[in-house]
Amino acid sequence: GALVAGTVGTRAAAAGTAAVLAAAAGAGAAAGGTGGAVHALAAVAAALAAALLTLRHAVRRLGGVTGDVLGALVEVAGTAALVALAAVPPVH
Repeated sequence: GALVAGTVGTRAAAAGTAAVLAAAAGAGAAAGGTGGAVHALAAVAAALAAALLTLRHAVRRLGGVTGDVLGALVEVAGTAALVALAAVPPVH
């Protein structure tokens, strides 16, 4: 996990995040207009926040990142996004 995590630079991570935000906004807008775009962006923000909090906790507790941590980040982010999509009604 540390080998993989160490190969992704800040610029690449920011570019990936921007691409996901743009794709989510586009898909949300296609599905529900401006409200759908905002809803999708909120889900991505929830996913990112949950993943970053989990990462911070894992680094503090384990001293680094393992493959299991990376897998957990995927699961936590996906769950947070789905909860945000289900819990918050789209803005019309």
